[in-house]
Amino acid sequence: MNSDATEPKSDEPGDSEHDTVETVPGIGLTYVVGRWVLAPLARMLYRPRIEGRENFPRKGAVILASNHLSFIDSFVIPMAAPRPVRFLAKSSYFDGTGFRGWLSREFFYAAGAFPVRRGAGQAALDALDQQKKMLDAGWSTALYPEGTRSLDGRLYKGRTGVAFLALQTGAPVIPVGLIGTSEIMPVGAKFPRLRPRVTVRFGAPLDLSHHGSADSGRARRGATDEIMAAIHALSGQELAGTYNEAPPQNAVERIKQALPHERR
Repeated sequence: MNSDATEPKSDEPGDSEHDTVETVPGIGLTYVVGRWVLAPLARMLYRPRIEGRENFPRKGAVILASNHLSFIDSFVIPMAAPRPVRFLAKSSYFDGTGFRGWLSREFFYAAGAFPVRRGAGQAALDALDQQKKMLDAGWSTALYPEGTRSLDGRLYKGRTGVAFLALQTGAPVIPVGLIGTSEIMPVGAKFPRLRPRVTVRFGAPLDLSHHGSADSGRARRGATDEIMAAIHALSGQELAGTYNEAPPQNAVERIKQALPHERR
């Protein structure tokens, strides 16, 4: 792969406050093979139902904000999209050695992924800054406002990172509803299964500028709620009414989760 590009991401392709991005090669032969050979084969094999492709801008920066049911979501979205979509994946998928490490690395590059390292504090701000650069370059990117996969199939409250990027860059947000991906590759499965067809629904672009400035917490929260309402309308999931967070491990974490704060 050639040229240079940088991007941000979470423990899964999506939205997180604890990640920082590595500099990685840009589009090259591996990605071309993935886009023009592997993706058509996958579409032929799984025959996904794709709705709303006409809502997808053919050029310019765009943020895809999707529900998150399965590890395979970040491969289904680029497969269904009418133009290349980039996402971030944890760096361990790219760090392996030997043939297995090479195969994992090339597979994720072929899917349009870039590696991100886990971090905290300043790393979270750096990740947002790098993602802004990615949008400024006119890329289309996929993010998960819930932050991580839903293990019970419900739709959780959105974190505000996606809204922050949209308000800061002016990029439109395309809400995405995925249906059936958890049946193809449930949590814990190592390989996708040939199961019922998945449905990918691209909603109409959302212009969130009416909410206000990215510096306003009220604006970020309002924009996030609008995004999640659009995703809910597309996916039809039951609403969880809470954030998708791991159970607190100690008293300090329980206090932190109880205190009012903005989940980014």
